[in-house]
Amino acid sequence: MAPGVSRVAAPAASAPADSPAEAAGPLERGLAVLRIVADAPHSVRPGDLTRATGLARSTVDRIAATLTHLDHLRTVGRDLVPAPRLMEFGNAYLHASGMSRALRPSLDRLARALDESVSAIVLDDCDARIVGKAVPPGRVIPLGFRVGDLLPAERCAAGAVLATGWGPDTYEAWRARRAADPLDETFPAVPARLAAPAPERTEADFAAWTAAADADGWALDDQLVAPGLVALAVPVRDPDGRPVCAISVLAHTSRHSGDELREHALATMTEEALRIAGELYDTSKTTAVPPAAPAYADAKPELGPSFLQALARGLAVLTALGRQRGGLTLAEAAEAAGLSYPSTRRNLLTLRQLGYVDQLGRRFLPSPRVLELGYARLSTLTLADIAQPHLTELAVRVRESASLAVLDGTEVHYVARAAAQQITSARIMPGTRLPAYATSMGRVLLADLPEADRRERVDASRPRPLTPHTLTSPDALAAALDRVAREGHALVEQELEAGLRSLAVPVRDRDGRAVGAVNIALHAGPEPPEHTRETLLPALRACAARIESDLAVAFADGPVQTG
Repeated sequence: MAPGVSRVAAPAASAPADSPAEAAGPLERGLAVLRIVADAPHSVRPGDLTRATGLARSTVDRIAATLTHLDHLRTVGRDLVPAPRLMEFGNAYLHASGMSRALRPSLDRLARALDESVSAIVLDDCDARIVGKAVPPGRVIPLGFRVGDLLPAERCAAGAVLATGWGPDTYEAWRARRAADPLDETFPAVPARLAAPAPERTEADFAAWTAAADADGWALDDQLVAPGLVALAVPVRDPDGRPVCAISVLAHTSRHSGDELREHALATMTEEALRIAGELYDTSKTTAVPPAAPAYADAKPELGPSFLQALARGLAVLTALGRQRGGLTLAEAAEAAGLSYPSTRRNLLTLRQLGYVDQLGRRFLPSPRVLELGYARLSTLTLADIAQPHLTELAVRVRESASLAVLDGTEVHYVARAAAQQITSARIMPGTRLPAYATSMGRVLLADLPEADRRERVDASRPRPLTPHTLTSPDALAAALDRVAREGHALVEQELEAGLRSLAVPVRDRDGRAVGAVNIALHAGPEPPEHTRETLLPALRACAARIESDLAVAFADGPVQTG
């Protein structure tokens, strides 16, 4: 078994054929495969999955084929890696719970006001799951865990705050978890314990900490979650006064002691927690299910026996639950998923049994546990990370170099590149900066700006003739940028360097703003520029569309991270 791939028991296959467990078996097995690939620090081979799950290789291959078709996993050679679309399950929880809308402005305000990393943390079974994060702008090494990370409740201030609302069942689950993992080895986000503490001592200490948090309205963690880190947490309460979320600020002990952090942050955090509660429990925020294509699309006719319909249907139900804040009824879920009522009910019951769905009255919504499906790993992706595999695919397809750049002042900054092995290939690497006015990607990005901003940046560039073909007059550049804005692409012929031709299109975020540009650079040979446009523009636009599709999932609730 490869390092980093832990064994997961395969679901029992002895249930009667008409039982819910057997009918939903592919869903349970598919989720097990997703967890393994998501948790591994590297790509995973199908053989590793066979050994880790105990499933037959043919079953693993069908699961992998289905998950890659759904674009939750991708192949690198023969190995499997998580794809950005895997984040749609975590997004479904964040949208249905209202956390995405309620948390982002408050966390951003807190990070700026306190000049420290802040997180929002909820209860996941008996432990603490991070569901939101913000870091102060300009910090070179921002502290904090990732959205999706799971922390032991007894080792973080947020856990003590959330435990004030625990009942006997949660305490029993917590004792069982601690007995099974006394060193916290199943929590990769925190350092494992060097020795197991006495169970009775841990429980007594945690009970005292929780009681103090309940009385004080806050909890302080002084280097308990990790050496050198101190954290303060306050509760976000529901209308009945129960803690449903904790807001936590994390600082290094070189900046604040525990008492200093409390004095610095407590009042501001308490005020912001009230705002979050008001947003979460504003009943006017629940809206009707927006019209959208059904989540399930049958690929059986295309893929044949390798496509597991039961797995795809179950995942479609999980995704569909994110369509509405507050979750969906069974009938609404069936309509949103595009499935029958019995099929939807079967999948909801299985997902609830596995802990991925909560039921509140007649409504179902994803639970925080869905964030374990790769969200922490994928939430750190940048624009360049997401674009790179698509650039590589494009370069192989057209046999020319492909790059991605962002606009930085008057320059384009290359952030990703896939170079073709050709004699005439331009020697450009990520980090390269070039004048925007003379490059195809620069013109695409300049053309997306408001006219006044566009003109200001062109003027600040002080255009000069880099080759005899370079456009330098303000009127000529303005006309060229107007044409790019109309046509949606830019072709630059030997303006940056003699013999170099470049074709570029924008890469847009969910709001339609150009956050980057992708180009193909090639030798300006005997073929006219129109030939390049006709032969390469469709492939270039398809590449940009694939990048945009991934960005829409990876940055569903915030700005695209360009670096």
